[in-house]
This record gives sequence, C-alpha cells and structure tokens, in this order.
Amino acid sequence: MTMLLAGLTIWYAAHLFQRVMPGVRARMGDKGKGVIALLILVSVALMVLGYRAAPYEHLWDRPAWGTIVNNLMMILALYFTSPGPKKGALFYGLRHPMLMGVAIWAIAHIIVNGDFASAILFGGLWLWTLVEIRVINRSEPEWTPNPKGDIKKDAMFFGISILLVGLIGSLHMLFGLSPFGG
Repeated sequence: MTMLLAGLTIWYAAHLFQRVMPGVRARMGDKGKGVIALLILVSVALMVLGYRAAPYEHLWDRPAWGTIVNNLMMILALYFTSPGPKKGALFYGLRHPMLMGVAIWAIAHIIVNGDFASAILFGGLWLWTLVEIRVINRSEPEWTPNPKGDIKKDAMFFGISILLVGLIGSLHMLFGLSPFGG
C-alpha cells in the first residue's frame, strides 16, 4: 500500500506543481517539462505496482448492474479524453473535458472494484480531478469556450470510444479481469 500511496502523492505533486509554485516551475524552464514528465511516469509505475501488490481487502460486492454501467461510463470517459468535446457540437463548452473523463473513469472503476486498494487508487484519482479543476479555475479564472464544432465529430469520437472500450476490455482479460461480465 505504501507504493500506491507514494504514487498518488507524486501524481498530485507533479500535476499541481506548476499552479501551486509557478515561480519555481518558471525558473526550471524547458528542463522542467522533462522532470514533470518523469515524475508522472514514476507515479504511474508506483500506482500500478502498488495496486497489484496490495492485499485484497473486500469492502463491497459488485452490483448486478455494475458491469453495464461501468462499460457505458467508460465509453463516456474515453470520449471526454478524446478531441471530441473540443471539436464536436455536444460538449464544446465544457472547460475540463479531459479531467471529467478521468473522473468518470475513476467512478466507473470504484463501482465495479469493491476492494480497499481500488477505493484508494480510483478514489484518490477522482479526488485529484476535483482538486485540479478547482486549482485551474482559481489560477486561470478567465476562460473562453471553444467554438461549436460539428456533430459528425461527436459521432466519430463516440464510435472510436466504443471500439476502444472493446480493445481495452480485451486487454483487461489478458490480466484475468472480466470487464464484460461473466
């Protein structure tokens, strides 16, 4: 559990660093981008290794409706993390579509994973999205929405999101997980 918590801590620090300590980040110049990218990679590695190493401590059972809701939420999460909201007509006015996608992804995984490590990992990442949105909105209060795009772009990116859920779900099955039920 220590690795998982360390990974989450580094993830928060790396993502919030620029807005919490803008002067320090500015003094780092372009080298700072590499440092932050490395910290994010380290944080992901620690979260994955820590999650996989954590003992299973049961908290709740997956609800009967959990699998289908999870998969529908994953389509939405992947859509929000795609260029769709910026280029489409449905969500073009959403300020933080990528963070919303991560939040949806985290909640979907909390629903279907009823163990303590999952609650820490996915709950921690969900909480990070809320913190990040608040910090961004405070540090950059002025914001102009994207111009309204084309509904065809929405359809295209939703279609791609559906395909990606199938692909990612298949990859989950390689690790013995059953994202499609059964």
